[in-house]
Amino acid sequence: MAVTTLVGRSVSTGGGIAVDVEGDRITGISDCAVDPGAPWIVPGFVDLQVNGFAGHDVNAVMPDAEAIGEITRELGARGVTTWVPTVITGTEAQICARLDAVTAAVQSDPVVAAAVPFVHVEGPFLSEFDGPRGVHDRSAVRPIDASEVARWATHGRIGYVTLSPHDDATHEQIAEIVASGIAVAVGHTHAGPDQIRRAVDAGATLSTHLGNGIFSELPRHPNAIWAQLAEDRLRCGLIGDGHHLPADAFTAMARALGPDRAFLVSDAVELAGAAPGRYRTPVGGEVELTPDGKLEYSDTGLLAGSAASLADCVEWVTTATPIGLAGAVMMATRVPGMIIRELTGGAHDAGRIVPGARADLVFLDDFGRAIETFRGTDG
Repeated sequence: MAVTTLVGRSVSTGGGIAVDVEGDRITGISDCAVDPGAPWIVPGFVDLQVNGFAGHDVNAVMPDAEAIGEITRELGARGVTTWVPTVITGTEAQICARLDAVTAAVQSDPVVAAAVPFVHVEGPFLSEFDGPRGVHDRSAVRPIDASEVARWATHGRIGYVTLSPHDDATHEQIAEIVASGIAVAVGHTHAGPDQIRRAVDAGATLSTHLGNGIFSELPRHPNAIWAQLAEDRLRCGLIGDGHHLPADAFTAMARALGPDRAFLVSDAVELAGAAPGRYRTPVGGEVELTPDGKLEYSDTGLLAGSAASLADCVEWVTTATPIGLAGAVMMATRVPGMIIRELTGGAHDAGRIVPGARADLVFLDDFGRAIETFRGTDG
């Protein structure tokens, strides 16, 4: 099998690095001399939360395996080589149908199988209140039920479930879900600090888009954001599109979490990648995508989801915050890659450049913009 050698700058050292690839795997890494203006070579980006992209919706009325394939290819062209389809609140039948579509895509398309390690189910066990609930269908929100989660799991590989631990009795349900091999994330919640700590004691290990999916006004302390930032057992996703979190809040949260707990997500929806304009969506109705990438409801101006890819988020963090390129890349690769390896027992190795890992690589310019994606091929 022929060896392909890719050369660029390393964000870890600033020096040159040569990556040897055979088939779909990295087989060797070595230091080398490169031009100071050479592009940076980094692992393919890993997005743990994608609802849709480029006109395709994971949560379509008629779930479609082809749509999962199209999202995979559109994201891959932008440097996002591993992604987790996010199935949102719905009836049990709707959730299972969406899982079936993802499973069909994984089983029929090797490109999807290489990119999609599992599914994230966001809801339906969320806060029923306006604000923390976000755009999730209030009529489908219901109490946590581990037995329902077990039924979902017969339709596809679920990596984690986002829920709100606002009920003091939910810790038993959380423990049962975790015991089944599915991780639990805290999100879309009006839970208090004590309830969040009980959820973590029961096995919750993640926070879904921290700082969003919560009341817009909170007590200055204590509150659920402080509780999650202070809980060392939680790794927290942050939406880095420049609209869900302002730069100062994003920076403060990322610094408080540190490099082992903070990770980037896009939370992209179907209109991500679309041209600016007004659109009508199945959830929420009339929305507007502004020229600066903000997706908002036409009548209220409230956010209607993210229109950014994870590659866009890396660029925003690099250019709009003091975290810089190396930090942005780490948040988009290292931590989410660790989470995927843990939840798949090492079966899906993403987010790092090491021998044996899948050869998903991205070349970046100094502003964090993805220039080119390289994906290893089997054989």
